[in-house]
Parts: sequence; structure tokens; C-alpha cells
Amino acid sequence: MCDFNNLDDSAKQAYHEQLSKHAQAFGGNNAFLQLIEAIRQTKPHPLIAKECEFRLSLGTIKWQKVIFKDKLTLLMQERIHESKRGNFLPPKEEKSYKNVLNLVRTLKPIEFRVQRKNRQDGEGFSIHAFDIIDENTTKLNPLFDALFFCAIDTVKKVLSYKPRA
Repeated sequence: MCDFNNLDDSAKQAYHEQLSKHAQAFGGNNAFLQLIEAIRQTKPHPLIAKECEFRLSLGTIKWQKVIFKDKLTLLMQERIHESKRGNFLPPKEEKSYKNVLNLVRTLKPIEFRVQRKNRQDGEGFSIHAFDIIDENTTKLNPLFDALFFCAIDTVKKVLSYKPRA
């Protein structure tokens, strides 16, 4: 998803609709962009928080299981390869296959709940890190990718996307 410019129009439209829907659930595009900016500015990365929680003035993101730095590092490396090969999982012959498969097995059941502090401003939403297509194909959830990794400018492009006439 972070290579938004290289996608075809139907994929761009689908990502726009998905991201816009979740942004509205969090209180609108501005609130959603503030959330993403807060995530980008936080060091170390919020996903490795021992409390399994990221708090900001607008709300919280909570998950059920601690994510260790080595898993986060592997996730960040493999998400780059996914766009080239069209699958988060490397070919079974590659050395890294077992480590990546273990990463997917570790993170797949974790639900990330994004909630507003004040419920009247937005309901919030829940996401998972991966979309399992079949036993050999796994994709990084584009919303998870946008929330935790994509450049803020890319997220702005997706939210403001208008199909060509």
C-alpha cells in the first residue's frame, strides 16, 4: 500500500474507500492523520510497548500480546519485499521462510483496537496485521501498514484520492 502511485485505479479506489471508512470511524481524516503522526514521532516504535498499548491525546491503540523488537525488525524488512513479490511469505526454499512464517503465526491472531478517548467523536475500529489469502499467500493488511509504517504523505494521498474521470 505504501507504493500507492504504482497501483492501478481500482486498487487505489479500494484502498481509498477502506482507509476513509476507518478514518471516519476514528473521527475523521484530521484525527486519523494526527494518530499516524503521533505513531511516527514515537521512539521506540509503539508496537514494541511492553504494556501492549499506545496512548495519545485523541485515544488509544491496544493489543493483547507483547511484540518484541526482533519481530518488528523482521516485519519492517519483509513488508518491503512483499511489494516486489506480491506475497508477504518468501518462497519456501528461502532461508528466511521459517522466520517469516513464525512472524505471521505470532502476529496474525493479535487484534489491534483503535479507540477514541471520547466515544462521541468516533467509534474506533479493530484490525489485524495480516490478511491470509490461502495457505501459501499472506498479505500485510493495508490499513495496518498505513497506520504503523507508511509515510504520512502517502496516507494523505490515499485519503484524498479522486478517481480519474
